[in-house]
Amino acid sequence: MFTEARFQIEAAAREHLEANRWPNGAVCPHCGGTERNVRLQGKTHRPGLWFCGDCRTQFTVTVGTVFERSKVPLHKWLLANHLMCASKKGMSAHQLHRLLGVTYKTAWFMAHRIREAIVPADTGPMGSGGKIVEADETYWGNSNRSKAAKATKKALGHFNGQDKQKIVSLVERNGEVRSFHIALVTGHTLKDVLSKNICASANLMTDDAHYYRRIGRSFASHQAVNHSEGEYARGDVTLRLIQQS
Repeated sequence: MFTEARFQIEAAAREHLEANRWPNGAVCPHCGGTERNVRLQGKTHRPGLWFCGDCRTQFTVTVGTVFERSKVPLHKWLLANHLMCASKKGMSAHQLHRLLGVTYKTAWFMAHRIREAIVPADTGPMGSGGKIVEADETYWGNSNRSKAAKATKKALGHFNGQDKQKIVSLVERNGEVRSFHIALVTGHTLKDVLSKNICASANLMTDDAHYYRRIGRSFASHQAVNHSEGEYARGDVTLRLIQQS
């Protein structure tokens, strides 16, 4: 995979990007012109340079992308993009630094640009039209495993993963997924996330945690599974409906 020309050769990477961005021919990113674009191939012109006869400006395929105004070779950009998108557990800047043969500072810069480029666009509230949206929270990270620390936390009532990172995720059935980091798992913080991201006409599905009961009243219906009885999933028809009151 990594031996493909677009990951090894600058010119091949540019051709690949042009074919994907301009499948029907070059398009000027400044005016949108398509009829009078000419590739500049003189000795003094840098590779990949085009001239638009409509707005009289020069451009390349990287204009308006995360690759614009970067001195990093384009084939390394494409490889970094592939690595970050294909890695199940993510790709750190240190990993990119080692794999691409660039400095850590450069790898950090590339990683941030790519992450910014793949941030999903705001498509509005989830669950419009009565769709089902599932909500659940989780704790991520390493907790202090010493017996003394556990005993202290338990005595103070701060055990159960409260020293971990708190994450709440929203999943629309057959749709998108959104995850958020929150400071504390409380009815107030969860309500803030759910009310901003889920449409009032949606059918909310959660577990039987108490802080979802009041939040659920804001939606068309609130359905829950009962973890205390060993239940973790149900079909759409047999879900227990929490009465709206």
